[in-house]
Amino acid sequence: MTKSRAPSDDPPVWTPLKAALKTFAGCEQKTQSQRHIRPLHWYAASRLVLEGGFRPEFITPRPPFRYHASRGELILEYDPTVAASGEHTLFGGLKTKAIDVTVSIPGIGPVIAISMKGTLTAFRNLTNRMEEAAGDCTNIHLAYPGLVYAFWHIFRANVQGRAPQDTPALLKLDANRHFRPADIALHSDRGLSSYLARYLFAMERLFGRKDMRDDPSAYEAVGITLVDVSNVCGGEIVTDHPTPDSALRHDKMFDVIYRQYDLRFVYQSPALQGTTRRISWSENSPAISAITGIDFQPRIGVVEQDEDESDAMEDATEDS
Repeated sequence: MTKSRAPSDDPPVWTPLKAALKTFAGCEQKTQSQRHIRPLHWYAASRLVLEGGFRPEFITPRPPFRYHASRGELILEYDPTVAASGEHTLFGGLKTKAIDVTVSIPGIGPVIAISMKGTLTAFRNLTNRMEEAAGDCTNIHLAYPGLVYAFWHIFRANVQGRAPQDTPALLKLDANRHFRPADIALHSDRGLSSYLARYLFAMERLFGRKDMRDDPSAYEAVGITLVDVSNVCGGEIVTDHPTPDSALRHDKMFDVIYRQYDLRFVYQSPALQGTTRRISWSENSPAISAITGIDFQPRIGVVEQDEDESDAMEDATEDS
């Protein structure tokens, strides 16, 4: 396993989901630059700290948080100076793969990975994305069968008809400023286009892996998010698709990540719980009160620890 960093990239800052989605959907950059989706990487990495309770130094890209122990509690602080950009490159069963967001515990290795994909146009090519997703999942699970692997795909939900005024120039419109058929995510009645409907149906069968001996081609979790651009590109989410009860909603994806991680790396390995147990942050943590736009419940509370584990945590915070 190797780690690659891109020093020229801006280091992560806390980015609320709405702001990250607005950047993604309204981006004027070429998609190959990754600048349109990088704030979503930052959001996911920060969410793993705030909600997931993972130590920020175990996460790549390194989120802008540090912490210290005080009177049996762990105090989380917001500190952009400790943030670092980059990706983890993992050895796969067939080839190496750079993963967008990872959690890797020293002495154990990578335990969580989130691959993220963004699509602004050309929904007719989603068949290729299905094949790539299945192949990437198999490749990584062959080398790391215990890894909790999630796939999060974000779409610009272009609506059939005339494009809004703030539509980015990179979306090529027809002579009447209408979206081209291959670039439509939603019909005028807000129903899914055939391209997207087939894709969501396929992705429902590409996740749900619950045990490290299960099919390596299946992800533990998949999230699908559609960004509403029917009027103004403000970073709002389409709430109708996936449906409210669908397991493809990104909030449910994070819930599955935490549950599968706990089952594999905490409950099944009691002797390692001092290292693997997720942290509960103090309700007095400055980071939680200082940042805005949190759309999830932070992991707040006091974790009771035995003396040895408490001492180990004190040592760990010295390097965070």
